[in-house]
Amino acid sequence: MPIFMDIHLVPGVKALNVAEAHRKDLLHQEEYGCKCMTYWIDEERENIFCLIEAPDKEAVEQMHDKSHGLAPHKIIEVKSNLVESFLGRIYDPEEAPITENGLKVFNDPSFRILLVTKASDPNLLKHQYGPEKANQLLNSHNSIIRKNISQFEGREAEFEGSGFVISFSSASKAAACALAIQEEMFKTHAADIRFNIALNGGEPVEKSNQLFGDTIQFAWNMCSIAKDFQVAMTSQVKGLVSKDFFHNKKEPVFSWSPPDENLLKALFDILENNWQDASFDISNYGKAMAMSKSQLYRKTISITGHPPNALLKEFRLEKAKELLKKRHYNIAQITFDSGFTSASYFTKCFKKKYGLGPMAYLDLLR
Repeated sequence: MPIFMDIHLVPGVKALNVAEAHRKDLLHQEEYGCKCMTYWIDEERENIFCLIEAPDKEAVEQMHDKSHGLAPHKIIEVKSNLVESFLGRIYDPEEAPITENGLKVFNDPSFRILLVTKASDPNLLKHQYGPEKANQLLNSHNSIIRKNISQFEGREAEFEGSGFVISFSSASKAAACALAIQEEMFKTHAADIRFNIALNGGEPVEKSNQLFGDTIQFAWNMCSIAKDFQVAMTSQVKGLVSKDFFHNKKEPVFSWSPPDENLLKALFDILENNWQDASFDISNYGKAMAMSKSQLYRKTISITGHPPNALLKEFRLEKAKELLKKRHYNIAQITFDSGFTSASYFTKCFKKKYGLGPMAYLDLLR
């Protein structure tokens, strides 16, 4: 049976109130074929996240309505192993105190700091150095990161060959881990491998239908514009880190002001929504951002270090490479689906960025 996570936004919510609502859910769960596994409550951010095994989303909504009337604002389907990787548990915390009337009460926020890394594509490394050296580089890279995950009490949530997603409940430990990884990677592999790190904070359910999807996506976008071996950090995470953390340190850390960060998110949101449209160009980009071409150019250069046309092309090329990895596409289809108007131009751009053509890249995947 599928597992769902929902979010409730309740002004003034208290842990005791949520414990009582959870007990009511338990009383009615069997009527709707549900199993209420646990929840997370954050009094400061005034949100609640429930984890429920259920036949479908409708059963979750109906159970909540019958139990206490608190309708969820959003429900997504999740995998229990991913929930545990990000949040550390899928059942109630054992150490939670129990009141005289049998309520297990806990205030356990689900907000997490995610450390996202992006290294050179393993396939391109094999093309550049050969399989043996590429595997040595990748194994060393993985070992450095996993050693620091353990040292700074992070949780490896996702791993996809060239990138990690690591979950922390502490912003300071996440930042310390990022800097430790950066330093060791730079000393060991600065000449051999491209490497970026980003830190972003967020909740498990936001706009995306993927667990921590919005938080991960923006961190990936930050990695894509960060300089090699630079740690990109959102203003929110930087604000959560101790003020003394960067005192008298010349750390390779970069962050944006909140207004520029919001603008950066808008730039990438528009790319995400339009990259497959071949007619989407810089004029359309400017209109979507409510800016003139010159304003868009100045702002994009200032925030990302890249002109908007280069940002759009790079974004499309990364998406095209991901489509190639699925292997059931031909080059003509990839050209069309990634927003390029000409297969020859797509091939030229791909080769310039990655050092080999898309057909040669496909061969590496076989």
